[in-house]
Amino acid sequence: MLEIKVPYLLCLGNTTEFIFTKTAKGILDWRAEKCTGQISLQGCTIDLGLPELSITQAAQLGIKTLVLGVAPPGGRIPESWYEMLFFALENGMDIASGLHDKLSEVPGLVHQAKEEGCQLFDVRHSSEDFNVATGIKRQGKRLLAVGTDCAVGEMYTALAIEKSMLKRNKDVDFRATGQTGIFICGTGVSIDAVVSDFVSGAAEAISPNNKPKHWDIIEGQGSLYHPSYAAVTLGLVHGSQPDALVLCHDVSRTHIIGVEGYAVPDLAECMQTYISAAQLTSPNAHFVGLCFNTSSLSEQQAHNYLEKTEKQFNLPCTDPYRFGVEALVDKICEID
Repeated sequence: MLEIKVPYLLCLGNTTEFIFTKTAKGILDWRAEKCTGQISLQGCTIDLGLPELSITQAAQLGIKTLVLGVAPPGGRIPESWYEMLFFALENGMDIASGLHDKLSEVPGLVHQAKEEGCQLFDVRHSSEDFNVATGIKRQGKRLLAVGTDCAVGEMYTALAIEKSMLKRNKDVDFRATGQTGIFICGTGVSIDAVVSDFVSGAAEAISPNNKPKHWDIIEGQGSLYHPSYAAVTLGLVHGSQPDALVLCHDVSRTHIIGVEGYAVPDLAECMQTYISAAQLTSPNAHFVGLCFNTSSLSEQQAHNYLEKTEKQFNLPCTDPYRFGVEALVDKICEID
């Protein structure tokens, strides 16, 4: 699997809207120690609070990788960025991108990278060759964050769990399955870019055989209830062989995002569907908790909602951003 060198220079491009910087912000939030500076191009009005560096200054500071940390409309790499890309290579820096446009398709960039001995990482477009899944039980323990819908906090939940377990001196790794997660931990696979026959094999590859008490905390993608992305989710569930599952849900979400006519599933029904799928390759798979995005609720409303849901399922329920994941991690550690 790809491994992106650190430290990073985060490119903010020409963006004027904070929402388009979610990749750069996610990296900074979870791996600030990897981020030495930011570079803004003409017209950019966003500031993440990092030192503003030129390519030359970044190279002098030993920065290894220029990360395109923003998503311009359409996921395109603007031609106005080309000069920066070539200059980064000339200064010995690798370049990593999660955009739809490929770095490898920028005219002359692949040749320049070879000349300079640098690498180009198109993390949204997997170039790895994966085997078909075997279904053979692997040593070690695995937790998979899954969702009632897409974009309901699976990555944040997985990272919060990893962080808490590291504080407890547990042997644990976050396993990235999407481009932002890959930038955060420096390795992984964009699972939705893998040919369908090999999705489960890719999931096996990123959470391999390990020490008996080692935990892989695997970032979920899509949802079994999303008609567009359920196939990716199912392959990830089977290949991950999760010992533990955490269900993620946005309490304000009533309908599946991006499609018409599909309601968000009932939590109990959703959990049973995930258990039925997971137990094909992990017969003892079970839920250890639920994580919610309660940003649409007041703090008191959020506490009331979580208390009610805990009583319903007799499992830890939390909003990882507001209230942390300690009770959930207590439950995970019981599996040891």
